[in-house]
Amino acid sequence: MKYIILLGDGMADLPLEELGGKTPLEYAHTPYMDRIAEEGTLGMINTIPEGFSPGSDVAIMSVLGYNPEECYTGRGPLEAANIGVRLGADDVAFRCNLVTLRENTECIMEDFTAGHITTEEARRIINDINNYLGSSDFQFYPGVSYRHLLVWKYGKADLSTTPPHDITGIAINDYLPRGKGMEAIRRLMERSQIFLRDHPVNQLRIAEGKKPANSIWLWGQGRAPKFAKLTDKYGLQGGMISAVDLLNGIGIYAGLKVIRVDGATGYIDTNYDGKASMALQSIRESDFIFVHLEAPDEMGHEGNIAGKIRAIEDFDEKIVGAILNGIYGMSPFRLLVLSDHPTPISLRTHSSDPSPFGVLSSDKNENLRKGLAFSEKSALRDGLMISPGYLLMDRFIKDWRPYIEEKSR
Repeated sequence: MKYIILLGDGMADLPLEELGGKTPLEYAHTPYMDRIAEEGTLGMINTIPEGFSPGSDVAIMSVLGYNPEECYTGRGPLEAANIGVRLGADDVAFRCNLVTLRENTECIMEDFTAGHITTEEARRIINDINNYLGSSDFQFYPGVSYRHLLVWKYGKADLSTTPPHDITGIAINDYLPRGKGMEAIRRLMERSQIFLRDHPVNQLRIAEGKKPANSIWLWGQGRAPKFAKLTDKYGLQGGMISAVDLLNGIGIYAGLKVIRVDGATGYIDTNYDGKASMALQSIRESDFIFVHLEAPDEMGHEGNIAGKIRAIEDFDEKIVGAILNGIYGMSPFRLLVLSDHPTPISLRTHSSDPSPFGVLSSDKNENLRKGLAFSEKSALRDGLMISPGYLLMDRFIKDWRPYIEEKSR
């Protein structure tokens, strides 16, 4: 059996007046996801346990069958795994964004991506920041685009921090780190602003009309987690395809092979064809593949309606369609397509509402075949409800047919 998971990050949304009361997922032309919903089984999955912030870290762990209440420690250590940073038992890893702050009467979070700064520019900045701010206690590590890492040796993890994408356009003062160790973390952020003010990369970006990376933003801290490898749990061999360190870090902890794709950016200009091609190549040689696309989530954070529709349609055509058309000679298979959480255009950040999923099996007896469309409305009205979300993976791998028979009664 071949198992394929295709995840469009943040695809789910809320109805928009600009789209005649439809969500971007309803409005978009998605014949391949609609085919999965029509011929397979449609439902809603609740990936965010009560009391957890609706981040992709928690959501993706749920999708892969891990109970976040048992094994989630923070986003930073998951990203550290992908960068190849080994954490000691007392080390704390923080996600380190390069951001654009704007001084007005207050300091505003203008752009949590620093204008989607390139990896090459960002790497130079982070290496320089490490030379300037790094010490025996603090080390900075470059990642991709605006996403980087700080490790605090023997650090404090019991801080309250805020994802910068949650406060776009908002004054930052009420969202600065709080709790034990906040003085040290705030001091790093403040000193980075002084250092980056005249950094050559920023001077050039400003001259070119681009947003400067004029501060770091530290959040998502945690110590190294411990959870069972997915490969051991199910006896599978497989891979993870994503441009995002977080996903690849989760994949490493889960025992999956991280498959790098040239031109994968984590944005709307990513190499869709390359991802689909590598996924098909990998699934021929293994049992399991997980393909992640970040673009719909990024468009949601930007409040970009047209961009989100385009990202969803590109995901449907270039990822879902290409892989669906490529696996029919490899049956038996089960294919799962889903959104991990909503990133509503109207909110410009994540929400903890359930998201739609569809499962298509090469065994027609494993499909409910209700003739539905892939959308939030159809899934909520006529589909299954999977809550807590981590239950879905176990049923998807082990006993999908009896599970849907039970749930559809």
